[in-house]
Amino acid sequence: MTTLLCENCVEMLFVRGSGNCVQCETPLRKSNFRVQLFEDPTVDKEVEIRKKVLKIYNKRDFDFPSLREYNDYLERVEDVVSNLTNNIDVENTKLQMEQYQRENRDLIQKNKVKLTREQEEVEELLLLEKQGNEQRRLELLQEEQRQLQAKRKNKQALLDELEHSQLPATMLLAQHKVRAAKLETQIEQQKQAVKPTSLFSTGINMRQTVSLQPPPRIEEVLYQYKPVHVETYGPPVPELELLSRLGYLNHVRAAMPQDTAGGYTSALACHRAIQDAFSGLFPLKR
Repeated sequence: MTTLLCENCVEMLFVRGSGNCVQCETPLRKSNFRVQLFEDPTVDKEVEIRKKVLKIYNKRDFDFPSLREYNDYLERVEDVVSNLTNNIDVENTKLQMEQYQRENRDLIQKNKVKLTREQEEVEELLLLEKQGNEQRRLELLQEEQRQLQAKRKNKQALLDELEHSQLPATMLLAQHKVRAAKLETQIEQQKQAVKPTSLFSTGINMRQTVSLQPPPRIEEVLYQYKPVHVETYGPPVPELELLSRLGYLNHVRAAMPQDTAGGYTSALACHRAIQDAFSGLFPLKR
């Protein structure tokens, strides 16, 4: 039976680690409770059951000689999850799981080890990526601080020169603009010199930088269509539009509505028949 309790009630119920259900007095443990993530509690139940089932039914596609057998295996797994989620033949389903676990104990343990290694590799790659991102963030912050200090120093130098120098203010301002322009150029060069990341988000090493510039345009002569001329060694065939006017369609059955659905027309069929009839009437020139 599924009972919904608020968080405070659960905490009060399990002050000593276990307690009885407030409705049916069934002994309960806090470790078996979980926070509801979905609006429908059945979805949460299915998620938990699926996790437990897949720890036992953890075969991969390469464990089967054919794709059909692997698909049949996946269907059996879904049947187990569905039965346990919807309380259908629960006892027999659990017995089947226990029997399967006994018969495939070695393979299950072997696949668990594979999954653990893969998870460790993924976590290691994620950690490396996180460390790299943090290092790049600190480098950018330090660079911004250096640039800000350089700009402040340049501004303070201008103020000192205006206060103590005997030169005209216009000349001092012109010199300051030149120094500021050089400083901006240096800052821009430093930004461009920042080393690109060495890892993709998937952890794959990058050996080349990615250019976002548009590809160069290649000027070529535009294609011009030329009608294909086929030598049929016979009289010229009338154009498709002229068949009705010349009387070729007088004794041709009109197309039914079901014929035209596929693009068939009486004129088209007649035109093809004329092409076949006119072909090869003239002797081949040698």
